[in-house]
Amino acid sequence: MPMFKKSMLVLLAVVALAAGGAFYAGIHGQEEAVTLDAGAAPVQEAQAKEIVVYVAGAVNRPGVVQLAEGARAKDAVDACGGFLPTADTNGVNLAQKLKDGMQVTVPEKMTAAAQGVTGGAQAGATKPLPEGMVNINTADEKELDKLPGIGPAMAKRIVEYRTENGAFQSPEEIKRVKGIGDAKYEKMKDKIAL
Repeated sequence: MPMFKKSMLVLLAVVALAAGGAFYAGIHGQEEAVTLDAGAAPVQEAQAKEIVVYVAGAVNRPGVVQLAEGARAKDAVDACGGFLPTADTNGVNLAQKLKDGMQVTVPEKMTAAAQGVTGGAQAGATKPLPEGMVNINTADEKELDKLPGIGPAMAKRIVEYRTENGAFQSPEEIKRVKGIGDAKYEKMKDKIAL
């Protein structure tokens, strides 16, 4: 019987130790959780992500601006003091969602003389694009599809690229569109303009 009593005492001691350890861990674990929650919440809410965008063209103060993530092109224009009176406000998609590192270019309006609307006179008017030429900054998918080597899918990619990145600054920039390399560009370079 003495062996049975020793076993019972050892078992009782182990159970008591386990219960005490669990109780101790429960009390101290709870305190740490309360401390972490109280200190961490305000820090996370205070940090907002920002993007940096370059705004060029017909705005009051062109340059680099910092905006909140999710900002639109209109926010970038507003951060630069708004449009100049000569700005072509239809030449930029103000609803376009911006990404870090993007450029927003606001074009200038064409004057009446440049458009050839001077009371019927054509003096000083810029020449319209020759037959078969396509303006890659204003053409829709249907017009782009007429270019050599460009099908409906590629035309759609060109429009998407232009929407996401703004107007092309040079004809060669079209090579940045996925699927347009040097060979495809060579086929179309004499048919495209800005």
